[in-house]
Amino acid sequence: MELDIRTLDNGSAGTATLPDEIFAAEPRADIMARVVHWQLAKRRAGTHKVKGMGEVSGTTKKPYRQKGTGSARQGSLRAPQYRTGGAVHGPVVRDHGYDLPKKVRRLGLISALSQKAKEGKLIVLESAEGVTKTAELAVKLKALGWNSALIVDGTVNEGFLRAVRNLPKIDVLPTVGANVYDILNHDVLVITRAAVEGLKERLA
Repeated sequence: MELDIRTLDNGSAGTATLPDEIFAAEPRADIMARVVHWQLAKRRAGTHKVKGMGEVSGTTKKPYRQKGTGSARQGSLRAPQYRTGGAVHGPVVRDHGYDLPKKVRRLGLISALSQKAKEGKLIVLESAEGVTKTAELAVKLKALGWNSALIVDGTVNEGFLRAVRNLPKIDVLPTVGANVYDILNHDVLVITRAAVEGLKERLA
């Protein structure tokens, strides 16, 4: 698969050969959905919590005797039917993450890369360096027509990262951080020469 290499000045810097097994595979929507669900589940804090019957404050004394009152029997004012009682089957602190096979995660990333290539929204960039001012970078991205873009580089340049930081819908990730959710969450996927080599090694 051949793609033109672009520069931040909207120029051309030759062509790049991308492996078909990574960038031209048949996208699997079901696999991508599984990987995105797995990613979002891992991000959940799981810190929501309510008090159960054994945790609310209050007396443990029986409200009134068992028989002879004409009322339903009651054992505790901490019971959920009372205003001061505990919640029934409420949320507890837990980890929402789960395991997903490495092969499925790998296939999900290949599907996401291939999906962008199939849509014509995969761009190879010469390098993501040389720009350290947000205003300057904003002008260059506007000329390129990138309103929502994920830029993947081998190792992220600190100056370039600072320039991108205040631009909405523009994000930068190193090769090791490339993931299905962020790729699908941006309109354009931009990968540098270094990132191409890094992805080849990662997905080999």
